[in-house]
Amino acid sequence: MEQEVRELLVEELKDAHSAERQALACMKKSARLATSPSLKMGIEEHIQQTTEQIARVEEALGLLKAKAGRKTCMAMKGLVEEATEAAAEHEKGPLLDLVIVAGMQRIEHYEIAAYGTDIALAQALGEDEVASLLKGILAEEKATDVRLTTLTQKELMGTALREGAEEEEAMPMPAPRRRRSA
Repeated sequence: MEQEVRELLVEELKDAHSAERQALACMKKSARLATSPSLKMGIEEHIQQTTEQIARVEEALGLLKAKAGRKTCMAMKGLVEEATEAAAEHEKGPLLDLVIVAGMQRIEHYEIAAYGTDIALAQALGEDEVASLLKGILAEEKATDVRLTTLTQKELMGTALREGAEEEEAMPMPAPRRRRSA
């Protein structure tokens, strides 16, 4: 059974590698669409971090004498597709920034769940070096999720609500309807 668990870990890491590469492509698009300087900067930092995470997943696979291969993470493909479609429904501005964060957090939560499982598998197999690499990635994913939540609460939500209120104030009120007498 140990060999089957080892094979499962390798498959999970191949899936994580694919997921990170897809998330990276999505983040690059999101960085171009974001209007908040804080969000843009955060995405750019996470792009760099994700590039390093991909290298660490490859290192973990190497420790298991495996390579990433061409596996496609279908869950991430769906998350990226959903985020892309949601972003396409909005014009650049504060609301789109919130849509970007929502998509990014869904991606982060998927990655957090996946790395948690991968760590448990590595630990069960006594693959301490692999587990250590993955723990570092998991900590970064959790920190990114917290940063996204904080950014939304402290900046993005207020900006979106203020802009929405300003748009409503700028819209002319429709004239009241007259009742017709019969």
